[in-house]
Amino acid sequence: MSEQNPDYKSTLNLPYTDFPMRANLAAREPQMLEKWASLDLYQQIRKKGEGQPPFVLHDGPPYANGNIHIGHAINKILKDMIIKSKSLSGFDVSFIPGWDCHGLPIELNVEKKIGKPGPTLTEEAFRHACRNFAQEQVAIQKSSFKRLGIMADWDKPYLTMDYEYQADIIRAFGQIYSKGHIEKGVRPVHWCTACGSALAEAEVEYQDKCSPAIDVLFPFKNNEGLLKAFGLAPAAIMECSVVIWTTTPWTLPANEAIAVHPEIDYALITAQWNEKTISLVVAEKLVDALKSRINQPLTLLATCKGQALESLKVTHPFIDKTVPIVLGQHVTLDAGTGLVHTAPAHGLDDYYLSHHYQLPVESPVNAEGRFNSDTPIVGGDNLPTANTKIIDFLRDNYRLLHFQTLEHSYPHCWRHKTPLIFRATPQWFVSMSNHALRKQALDGIDNVNWVPEWGQSRIKGMVRERPDWCISRQRTWGVPIVMFLHKETNQPHPQTNAIIDHVANLVETAGIEIWHQLDTASLPFENLDEYYKSTDALDVWFESGVSHQAVLARRKALHFPADLYLEGSDQHRGWFQSSLLTAIAIKEAPPYQSVLTHGFTVDANGRKMSKSLGNVVAPEKIVKTLGADILRLWVAATDYRGDIHVSDEIFKRTSEAYRRIRNTARFLLANLNGYDYQSHHINENEFLALDAWIIERTQRIQEEIINAYHHYQFHVIYQKIHNFCSTDLGSIYLDIIKDRQYTMLENSVARRSAQTAMYHIVHAFSRWLAPILSFTAEEIWSAIPNQKMDSVFLANWYEDFPKTTHFNIDWDTVLSVRAEVNKALEEARHANQIRSNLAAEVHLYVNKTLYTKLNQFKDELRFILITSEALLHPFDEKPTESKTCEIDEMAIVIQASSHSKCQRCWHHRKDVNENSTYPNLCGRCVLNVQSDKGEVRQYA
Repeated sequence: MSEQNPDYKSTLNLPYTDFPMRANLAAREPQMLEKWASLDLYQQIRKKGEGQPPFVLHDGPPYANGNIHIGHAINKILKDMIIKSKSLSGFDVSFIPGWDCHGLPIELNVEKKIGKPGPTLTEEAFRHACRNFAQEQVAIQKSSFKRLGIMADWDKPYLTMDYEYQADIIRAFGQIYSKGHIEKGVRPVHWCTACGSALAEAEVEYQDKCSPAIDVLFPFKNNEGLLKAFGLAPAAIMECSVVIWTTTPWTLPANEAIAVHPEIDYALITAQWNEKTISLVVAEKLVDALKSRINQPLTLLATCKGQALESLKVTHPFIDKTVPIVLGQHVTLDAGTGLVHTAPAHGLDDYYLSHHYQLPVESPVNAEGRFNSDTPIVGGDNLPTANTKIIDFLRDNYRLLHFQTLEHSYPHCWRHKTPLIFRATPQWFVSMSNHALRKQALDGIDNVNWVPEWGQSRIKGMVRERPDWCISRQRTWGVPIVMFLHKETNQPHPQTNAIIDHVANLVETAGIEIWHQLDTASLPFENLDEYYKSTDALDVWFESGVSHQAVLARRKALHFPADLYLEGSDQHRGWFQSSLLTAIAIKEAPPYQSVLTHGFTVDANGRKMSKSLGNVVAPEKIVKTLGADILRLWVAATDYRGDIHVSDEIFKRTSEAYRRIRNTARFLLANLNGYDYQSHHINENEFLALDAWIIERTQRIQEEIINAYHHYQFHVIYQKIHNFCSTDLGSIYLDIIKDRQYTMLENSVARRSAQTAMYHIVHAFSRWLAPILSFTAEEIWSAIPNQKMDSVFLANWYEDFPKTTHFNIDWDTVLSVRAEVNKALEEARHANQIRSNLAAEVHLYVNKTLYTKLNQFKDELRFILITSEALLHPFDEKPTESKTCEIDEMAIVIQASSHSKCQRCWHHRKDVNENSTYPNLCGRCVLNVQSDKGEVRQYA
């Protein structure tokens, strides 16, 4: 070391780790999946939880059709983060994934391949093809979910087409039927003519549609009763009609009445129309609106309450019959005329009104949306054609008072995106009106924890207003409604409950095909020859809704009610609700203790994801280019309670945040090179003050993170981890200890103090990341020195923090001083006063209190400020050129050091070059170079 300019690099403790800076997640993550598979990690986690309190998150089944989309990824990642965090919290966790396997979309895909059942294709063969298709789709989606790092019992998922599950669906139907909640009736339901089937509320979406809006005249048969109702003398008027307004002219052939509200005031008016004077009846408050539509002056003759018009008769505008005026509470003044065209076969309010007035409930429209051949004017026509013909007929026969086109929100099929119709057909219903089910469900909602809170009012409003639940479908591929109905009366067999149990047992062994092959003569029940089998299938929402019976109640690792259901906000209409209603009907209790709702994805401009807009982001693309952990971090960073924004730019920012987290982990690991905790950890009373502070800070952050995991506040966790990396570690602790780590003796207390702190930090840090950045956390875990546990997912939250000595240091004040000094140093650099922080001397002029707080650091203060010198002076001695700051009674002077730079630690010190044996070194570095690294444990 006698050279003039020796190389001191070999005397430094330079960091090293095999943990790479470049993540290369897309290539490295599949290797981690292989490791987890070889460890049988899910079962190890299950074994770890034995004897611990259970936590059950029940998986809502995605539909087994098509590749997963970004919404699927969000949903499963949120669930996975919860399951993993609960495992780290010491719970016995199990996650049974599921799939919804019946229903129309699968049928449609199979039809494209092999056609519909018919002369050349049996229904059995078609169902077999549907089952195969569903299995293929499940395999595709399962592979995608596993690639996202989702930990689950992938070998034993639940499928609604499993024989056991099908049997439990039938049993659940039987239990609900036995309690009187299921009825059969002819009533209007949402009907998709493209599907050829009834739809559930959850299968209906609303889109804007242009419809013909018409005002139609229904003439009075005679005026005597009308004049009496309005208190007018006989012969006061001649021709008179009520005016109805409708946007569905095609429903007029099914008209059976005109509804008025009993308490609304109705006006008898006259108008000039078609070159003659006519009299009209409309709601008084809607006279001006009608006047505006027909652009004619109107004269008021008299008014009366709607109840005075009850039972008067009017003539149908194009069918040879009269229909009554009836009273209906559903009539409003929101639009139209205040008189409502009533077709019980095509409207729910109309249907309920038909019970009171004994009106016919007959639909002239068939399943394909065509009128029966004997329907006047429109026989054999489809609905658009019928609309045109009816409007033309009304116009030609002076029954059309006004016509316009109206754009309005209208129910559409969620699959075909085509307008729906209300159509009365024989269906099976879970009754919401004749039993206590609605009240019990509303009461049950109040006993559930809803996250976010608005979920409670949302589902409550839907349950409060929902009609009877139509649970029957006219489909080939599905679970049958096990009913034998009398050939003459259509009444269920008196031994229905026993029949259902018997068939369910058969299905559990042989699947639903046994029902279709069933020889009724072989069944041990009386008079079955007088009955026929139902051909309807159950609504798929009923099938998934009874998973609390088929999964929670059946699987040993689970329990009823589940601790948590978690799905998108659309499931308030769907799975959350179907699960609630069936559970209340069977067990009189909700199937869940808590319900978490997440929003839907929109692009950076807030637009809904749509292929037509070209703004769809496929999870597969993100995984292949950036890695699943970037996708997982994005999910965690987003507040899932509202719209979830997604774009390439957002993923770019997520990748940058990931790099900061990864680089922080790499710095910690690299500085643990050669560290063995058993041999090198220091005693609790040996920690340096800064190391004690970061350990305490880490413990405090962990408490906050665990609390946020408990409350499912993942975006809060992301913010805390990111801030911990960038501020507590990156800007403060790791920045300060670099000098100590690199330049002090390898085995000195000062260096081992920092290493021991970092050892505890990285153990805690890897666990914090594990539920979110699962692949990266496992990679960090494997790189921790002397790691003996196979996986971070077999650990619990870190508890082995040392009890550090209380130093009585006001760290908030110290760090505030450091922040002010950094500002002053930056200004000095910009002014070319200094080239670097270590080329500076800092003079702090402070009051007595601050002097006491800072002076306890002695020479260590310069290391905390990362300057070559830091000197304290009384505040009242501050020179005029000093800079004041935001801290009261503190001023700062920055000076360029006049001393030489140490070639080893880069500090500018007075004693550089004082030792001729070690030229260009400061006294501290001389001591560290001279000492025996293997023996000395000292501070300097």
